[in-house]
Amino acid sequence: MYALIEYKGKQYKAEKGALLQVDKLDADKGSEIDIDSVLLVSDGDKISVGAPYVKGVKVQAVVEDTFKDKKVLVLKYKSKKDYHRLIGHRQQYTNIRVQDIVVA
Repeated sequence: MYALIEYKGKQYKAEKGALLQVDKLDADKGSEIDIDSVLLVSDGDKISVGAPYVKGVKVQAVVEDTFKDKKVLVLKYKSKKDYHRLIGHRQQYTNIRVQDIVVA
């Protein structure tokens, strides 16, 4: 059984026990979250598609840890103008583990 969910503007495939890497959450480690914006649910041979969301279905997940991704370097440069800037950015992510997909 799996579900396609929309969370913080992005779509993820959630299966029981799956580890999802989402944008940083302001939740404590070990706290549980419920995601009810489920776009599609598949239970073997039966598929339910929402318009836009499937009613009565939610995904239960637990927050594991927060971390920073690798640094991305951005170089701005203009030729013949003696202008160059090097800017670095590290995006913060949170790992959440899917506990269960609840179908009402």
